[in-house]
Amino acid sequence: MNKSSKRQGKPRRQPVFPILAERFLPYLLKMKNWLRWGAATIIIFLLVMAGTLIYLRTQSLPVAAISQTSQMVDLQGNVIDTFHAGENRRSVQLSDISHHVIEATIAIEDRRFYDHRGFDMKGMARAVMVNVQSFSARQGASTLTQQLARNLYLTHERTWQRKIKEAMYTVQLEMRYSKDEILGMYLNQIYYGHGSYGIEAAAMMYFNKHASELSLAESAMLAGIPKGPKYYSPYLNMKNAKDRQLTILQAMLEGGSITAEQADAAYAEVLHFQSLGSGEQEGFAPYFRDYIRYVAVDKLGINEQLLNEGGITIYTTLDPTAQSKAEEVLAEGIPESSEQQAALIAIDPRNGYIKAMVGGRDYKKNQYNRVFAKTRQPGSSFKPILYLTALQSGFMTPVSRFKSEPTVFTYDEGRKNYEPHNYGDKYLNELIGMRQAIASSDNIYAVNTIMTVGADKVIETAKKLGIDSPMKPVPSLALGTFPISPFEMASAFGTFANGGIHVEPIAILRIEDRKGQILYEAERKSEQSLTSAEAYVMTSLMESVFEEGGTAFRVSSIIKRPVAGKTGTTPTDAWLVGYTPELATAVWVGYDKDRKLTVAEAYRAAPIFAKFIEGALAAVPPKMFPIPEGVVNVYIDPTSGKLAEGSCPNRKLESFLAGTEPTEVCGEPASAEDSGETKDGAKAAGRRSWWSDLKRWWTD
Repeated sequence: MNKSSKRQGKPRRQPVFPILAERFLPYLLKMKNWLRWGAATIIIFLLVMAGTLIYLRTQSLPVAAISQTSQMVDLQGNVIDTFHAGENRRSVQLSDISHHVIEATIAIEDRRFYDHRGFDMKGMARAVMVNVQSFSARQGASTLTQQLARNLYLTHERTWQRKIKEAMYTVQLEMRYSKDEILGMYLNQIYYGHGSYGIEAAAMMYFNKHASELSLAESAMLAGIPKGPKYYSPYLNMKNAKDRQLTILQAMLEGGSITAEQADAAYAEVLHFQSLGSGEQEGFAPYFRDYIRYVAVDKLGINEQLLNEGGITIYTTLDPTAQSKAEEVLAEGIPESSEQQAALIAIDPRNGYIKAMVGGRDYKKNQYNRVFAKTRQPGSSFKPILYLTALQSGFMTPVSRFKSEPTVFTYDEGRKNYEPHNYGDKYLNELIGMRQAIASSDNIYAVNTIMTVGADKVIETAKKLGIDSPMKPVPSLALGTFPISPFEMASAFGTFANGGIHVEPIAILRIEDRKGQILYEAERKSEQSLTSAEAYVMTSLMESVFEEGGTAFRVSSIIKRPVAGKTGTTPTDAWLVGYTPELATAVWVGYDKDRKLTVAEAYRAAPIFAKFIEGALAAVPPKMFPIPEGVVNVYIDPTSGKLAEGSCPNRKLESFLAGTEPTEVCGEPASAEDSGETKDGAKAAGRRSWWSDLKRWWTD
């Protein structure tokens, strides 16, 4: 065998790790391909990003959205208010703004403002973690630049298109302007409430200072308002404003811009706010205008920026004649030197339109709207709701009698006693009927009534009439001891005026955008809460309040038209709630701090009511309350409560729900010639009653 044959026969050398090489080689080849694709993708992404940035740099930013004045009009189409668009925006240089404002704004809105390029990735991650942990959108992550882009160029609609545009404009702002320029633009356009845009306008409105003069405490207070002007305005809610101020001071402390001593001193500092008395705050129906803003934003969901800058028109139910008269009679009804407060609300019972609203005597000094205050006891003005329940129960009629005398009532299965008193401890010490009890406001009769029909039933009736304030089923409920707002009282009494149909009050008829397209239109919400017959009988009973012997008789000569209502007096509150067929009105007078009223101060509610009703309806012909089906008018003897025949010495016409009129008779029947009655005596009596009433209204 030669050498070549020997070499050929020698075994070949095996490769190292043959098994591993064979197993992983395909994967290594695939990974190599993935790396190539990944690198290509990254390169393409970088090229796209670079191209996008180059494109954005070459593009001009859009013209900032030009704000348009929104307006509010009354029922006759007159403009009663305009919302600030740009006229109250005062731009200043960043160097002319207090460094406390700058530090406070950055601390609470975007503490990494000078460290990011428009988007705070750490802030976004932190917000996502907080929101995931709380399962809600508790924390946002918009930077100042993003907010500026949105406020300048976009709406606040929540769509992907808007978010993409916002990101693009944010990048462009960061490219074109320095951080100081962006911050300056932000502080000059942000909304600080009450029509003030920009820190300079806000500083002048709240403190009558320039932005450069603001202290740490003032700056922290103002920096908290843009998050929610209706919640954090010190004029509207001082507690919320102070809580927000504390949050900002703590953020500044954590950021190192102030010391703990400075934070404590700033929070303890007593701030001296300027009274709201300029621009939209002056003039006509300020409490109503505030209410309209509240309804539009909080109830109807109208965006505040749209309200202030979008050129919308809000059509309201305000009657300028009624509103002017309301403001006039409240101003004249209480001496200028007095600290006593007052509120008036007037609603058209037929459609629920709020025609007039005055929430206090001086809006500049105090913007609290007492029309909606659920802190005042209605006193005896609540009694018609009690007596309506009594009529509905079938246990009582207008001639049901109780003795007016000092009485101790036992309730809660004999475990508790209740001893009410009449005003001035005056009692008739005889049996009286429901009409006399309402006219003279007898408390003993009222408590006897609630003990007869049940307090739970009275609460049910109140809720059907639109009263939502909490009440407890106790005997004192009969005397109006549980607070109810004037707004609720006027709405409830409007049900009597409207034949038993309760119409939910409304203040905004419709809202149109700048192009005339309807954004909102009110729908009439009504419910038959009681029968028309029950409403009329209660109206008839309440008319006695303005007749001789009634608690409002002294102002009856002022009113030249049919009117029904009820007075109410507590140690700290005085009311007159009443109505005509066209207008239901509640008037309250008292002190904000529950100071007791003198007799003279308590008497001011009735004249205010009377003068308002007559003045507001001066151009409206007097109308009778129509008698519906289901009502029977018969003569009764008020002493005994029996039907009064011709020979009965004391006869008086009374209204009853059909089937509940008395059957016992007082006296002997008279001939038709002697009595002057027709066979249908009730109808004839009703006609004569109308005529006699009409003559009284004409001659008084």
